[in-house]
This record gives sequence, C-alpha cells and structure tokens, in this order.
Amino acid sequence: MAEFLSSDWFESLNESLKKAGPVPFEASGSTYRVVLEFDDSPNTVPHAMTFTMTSDGASVDPGDHLMADALLRLTYSDATALSGGTFDSSAAIREGRVKVRGDINKIVPLLSWLQASHPLSQ
Repeated sequence: MAEFLSSDWFESLNESLKKAGPVPFEASGSTYRVVLEFDDSPNTVPHAMTFTMTSDGASVDPGDHLMADALLRLTYSDATALSGGTFDSSAAIREGRVKVRGDINKIVPLLSWLQASHPLSQ
C-alpha cells in the first residue's frame, strides 16, 4: 500500500472511489466538498485533502478548497490510522478527536459512503 498522502496514495484512492460508483444524494446536481486538514502533518506531504462528491461519484485531491462545505481537522496520526483502517471514524468523532467546521450535514454522506466503499473493507 502506498504511503499516506503520497501521489500514489491519491491515485489509488481515486481509482477506488471511481469503482465505488455514485454517491447517494437526495437531490441530483448536488456537489459537496469536504476538506480534511492535518495541521501537524510533515512538510513532505499535503496539509489537507479535499473530497469532492457529486451524484456521479467522488474524487479526492491534495490541498484545501476555498468553497468547501465543511472542514474536518484532525491530527496526522489519527488521519493515518483512519486511512489504514485501524481507527474508526465514528470513534474519532465520538471521542472528540475530529473538529468540525461548516455544514455537518454534508459530512454524513461522506462518512457513510466512505465506510461502505473503503478499499480495505472489500
């Protein structure tokens, strides 16, 4: 498996997201952007990534997006554990290890859909 937040990691995740199919939205034509930010990440990797979700599917890009609907802030080590499947997103939120700004309703479809389509769960 590629190193977390490396270009190979982004490429692999986007391939998995393509295979996962459409994101289930209540209204067609919706676009949600959720930024995951890691203030303590090493200088060798991006400090953030942006998930863009549409009814056609989802993609992830390094960096943050100014038009994000929500921002999740967590430590780099927690993000690495979440990515590796050794830490559950529900537990992270419940334990207060994820700080949320913006429209929390935009995050719910992302978390549910990602847990269902995560490459490690297949």
